[in-house]
Amino acid sequence: MPEGPGEPASGTWPAPVRRPTGRDVARLAGVSQATVSLVFSGSEAGRRVSDATRERVREAARSLGYRPQAAGRQLRLGRSGMILLAVPNILGPFFGRVLEGVHEEAGKHGLAVVVSSGWGSATLAEAATTSRFDGLLICSPDDSQLGELPADTPAVFLDADPGTDRARPTIELDVAGGMRAAVEHLAALGHRRIGRLRSTHSAYTFRVRQAAFERAAEALGLDVVEFGVSLNEGQPAAHSVAHRLLEHPDRPRAVICDDDVVASGVYQAAVELGLRVPADLSVVGIDNVPVAALLAPPLTTVDLPGEELGRAGVAALADLLRGEPVAAVPPLATSLVLRSSTAAA
Repeated sequence: MPEGPGEPASGTWPAPVRRPTGRDVARLAGVSQATVSLVFSGSEAGRRVSDATRERVREAARSLGYRPQAAGRQLRLGRSGMILLAVPNILGPFFGRVLEGVHEEAGKHGLAVVVSSGWGSATLAEAATTSRFDGLLICSPDDSQLGELPADTPAVFLDADPGTDRARPTIELDVAGGMRAAVEHLAALGHRRIGRLRSTHSAYTFRVRQAAFERAAEALGLDVVEFGVSLNEGQPAAHSVAHRLLEHPDRPRAVICDDDVVASGVYQAAVELGLRVPADLSVVGIDNVPVAALLAPPLTTVDLPGEELGRAGVAALADLLRGEPVAAVPPLATSLVLRSSTAAA
């Protein structure tokens, strides 16, 4: 009887390919096996190896597909080798950008990443005390999700209130500067009446965006029509609220949304109401997720550098795990990406 798909011939499985060893890496890099062990030890001793040698060893390991024996190293160090990235909504496109940066940086430090959403303060406290994770990255937390973390838990807050926990590092984005640039852009195009679809969530990042919007609109003497929308309910909720905004008796001809998914809901509602973007309605989003460039017309949006945020968070957490002080990081710069969704009033 012929073998089925994936079945071995003659009742035998092919011999597994031999995994590369530290000796193979040492031979390719032209160093001793002890040097290879030091580079991948994650200990202070490993830092005595020069940067050039360390990079040569890591490049040799990458080319061979070598992975250090993590289990033995973790037992020696008393660590799991895993960190937890907690985000409010795992389906949010912006958090995909953050995760990309987290994974990239974590690999440089020999750390594995687990991502979770829908967490609360009790969940975080449990994760911190069971020793399943060496440290926590807590991104864009709602106020209701924050509670007391054990004092000895390494944790870094991303896109969060710097006053959340002054004993722990917080890395912010300059969302206020991005929002101000968006409002000023529309005002420069002659828009004096602006719609605003704001998040109803209590997270610090959205409070900062709202405060920056209000300051800029007041300074420029703009009229505002504002509606709240739940970002966790995604594009359908945005579409519904956008209909209410665009059916307003004195409809604004420009709108700023708290993220790009909400902006896509505005596009859909505009088409259904016979409005053209940007001829009848200028639209600005926030986040600059991949879908922003794919909308028709492509969306003008505030770029929040999620990948950079993720990398900076892991770098700070790695310093904490090594027992080193973490240098303060200034808010990461945001920028307005001009595309084709805005036009003169």
